[in-house]
Amino acid sequence: MPSVARRARGACLSAIALVLASHSTLALAQDRDANAELENLIPDSAIDDPETWAADGVPPEEPSPIDGPDPFAGETIALDPDSPLADLPGLTIEWPDPIELPEVEQVPDDGSATFAQDNPLESGPLLIDPVVVKMTDQLELAFPSEEGAFPQRVEFVDQFAMLSSIEAYDDTETNVGQLGARAREDQEILTRLLRAYGYYDGEIIREIGPNLIEGSDDRPQVRFNILPGERFRFGEIDLGELSQAPTAQELRQAFALFPGDPVDSYAIVRERADLDTALGNTGYPFAEMDGPELLIDHARTEGDLTMNVQPNGRYEFGRVISDKPGFLSSKHLETIARFDPGDLYQRDLELDLRRAIIATGLVSSVTITPVEAEPPTDGEPGVVNMEVGLTEAELRTIKGAIGYGTEEGFRLAASWEHRNLFPPEGSLRVRGVAGTQEQLLGVTFRKSNFGARDRILTLDAFASSLDNAAFAANTAGFIGTYEQLSTLLFQKPFSWSVGLELLASDERLAFDIDNSEVNNPDPPPRQAYFVAALPTYAQIDTSDSLLNPTDGFRVGLRVSPEVSHTKGMQSFYVRNKADLTYYQQINDDGPILAGRLTLGSIAGAPLGNIAPSRRFFAGGGGSVRGYGYRAIGPRNADGDPIGGRSLVEVSGEVRIPTKFFSGALQIVPFVDAGSVGVSEYPDFKDIRVGAGLGVRYLSGFGPLRLDVAFPVNPRPTDSFVAVYVSLGQAF
Repeated sequence: MPSVARRARGACLSAIALVLASHSTLALAQDRDANAELENLIPDSAIDDPETWAADGVPPEEPSPIDGPDPFAGETIALDPDSPLADLPGLTIEWPDPIELPEVEQVPDDGSATFAQDNPLESGPLLIDPVVVKMTDQLELAFPSEEGAFPQRVEFVDQFAMLSSIEAYDDTETNVGQLGARAREDQEILTRLLRAYGYYDGEIIREIGPNLIEGSDDRPQVRFNILPGERFRFGEIDLGELSQAPTAQELRQAFALFPGDPVDSYAIVRERADLDTALGNTGYPFAEMDGPELLIDHARTEGDLTMNVQPNGRYEFGRVISDKPGFLSSKHLETIARFDPGDLYQRDLELDLRRAIIATGLVSSVTITPVEAEPPTDGEPGVVNMEVGLTEAELRTIKGAIGYGTEEGFRLAASWEHRNLFPPEGSLRVRGVAGTQEQLLGVTFRKSNFGARDRILTLDAFASSLDNAAFAANTAGFIGTYEQLSTLLFQKPFSWSVGLELLASDERLAFDIDNSEVNNPDPPPRQAYFVAALPTYAQIDTSDSLLNPTDGFRVGLRVSPEVSHTKGMQSFYVRNKADLTYYQQINDDGPILAGRLTLGSIAGAPLGNIAPSRRFFAGGGGSVRGYGYRAIGPRNADGDPIGGRSLVEVSGEVRIPTKFFSGALQIVPFVDAGSVGVSEYPDFKDIRVGAGLGVRYLSGFGPLRLDVAFPVNPRPTDSFVAVYVSLGQAF
């Protein structure tokens, strides 16, 4: 049997021969006098007869040790794997003798061994006596127990809980494969969180398998061992051109990170925001800041921070320029602004102006663009104008409402309003009410931001007819007020109001002039009253919210000197009313205690000289819950409330948060009490108490209130239950 090499050479040469045979011109071109090497490769005989030369193959070589006839030709032999190998030609090294190994000593199991099958997917070195935080039945984190090894542990766990894939799918069925994939994602999250806190050489070791978490269920579990390592520190901090600013030292202190401080990505974000605020509020309207870049050097265990800051000059406020002077003039916008020309530019004041323009309700969008009027020169600030772009909103509004109450009957209300009929911000509103107990027609002129920011002038003329259980009155009146009150956008620590009231009212009497009860089956007589009043109001408000306060107090006082003329008699008296509310939350996110006290007194005239519509009444959803509107107080022989000259109301409730609707639902038990007296000062002869339970849904625009109240000591004419629904807390 020819050798492999020999066959290969034969095949190669055969191929060459076939090529030569198919290209006879090459054969004719062969030089018979070629050199010896070429002659050996292709002899002259190959040129004369190439086919015969190719068929003969190559000249025979010296026989190799394995050349010879094929001993297995025509035979099929089954080889025994245990049969000895034939001697290999040229092999002179003898096979080694078999090596005998000693028996392995068996170590008894003391119970401390950990077997791989306990953690079939992956396992790693464990911490010694770690601090373990159980996240779910399938997930826990282990931290070093050494004091100071990882002081950010609590914050770290909170951040991870918001990002963890395993945590997000805790309530779903999970097999080992799914858990492993989520564990790899969580391991990457943990690694990035470590780096965010400056631990760039930290290590996260994950274990997956059964029985890892004490007290867990039978599902597969994951444990992450957190090895923070050494915390990196800031090396160089480059803030670009910040040092060129006139107030560079003050601004540098606003960015409170310095070389040697621990690297903390969250701190970088916070301090960048603080520096941006400082730039914007200290006269730099055109300041620019690049994003921070952190270069980590593992050899130094430091990070070099680069953040290019360009202050771009310091400026003062110039003019406020409106692009729609006939709609909201530049002068009016300057009245609204809380800054004057020459004041140092502050971004917060620019944003405040934008909110104030939106609060007018006259625009759908506002843009304010700082534009350089004068550049900074010789170290003095430049001047920047505020160019205001306005997009008008729909100015005409038609409103309507229909309702029914067991005590008020049906009530239909409608109004039409043009909010800028007399620019700037001069609105006209026409309103009407048609109902079982009330009819009204009125016209109101309102001028917002009149004379100063947030001050409102209101002039209201109306004619009304009101007939309820307490009194009946046909009234024509004019009321003017000038006030500065809190709004949903701008809650004020101090509010005030002054006004003028002129009223002519024909009212049904429940008392005669001598204060004796009218015990007469005929309808009570009616009497005309002409009243002039100068009501004033002031309030101090330290609460943290207008609609849903949780902390602070409010103290309000109303004083209204009034002159009343009826049946040729003129009376002078003063209506006084004080309100105190207090709010206190127990712990963070705990129950809120809320209390209210109201005191009222009318001094200077007997009850009969005071029009029924000007007296005090109690009862209802904003007073003593569980009783009807104006149902508390002295009554005449027919059982109708007559009102009084003194008032006391006390309310207390506990607003208890729940986990329902993501914590938006509150349960509110409450108790109210109130008394109305005929004398100038409260005599507490008739105190009515109501109690009940309510719920609050904390919506985005304020709490929705539902209260169910019961009178504790009702009169025979009082209902056994009262329900109240409204927007906002009861007080």
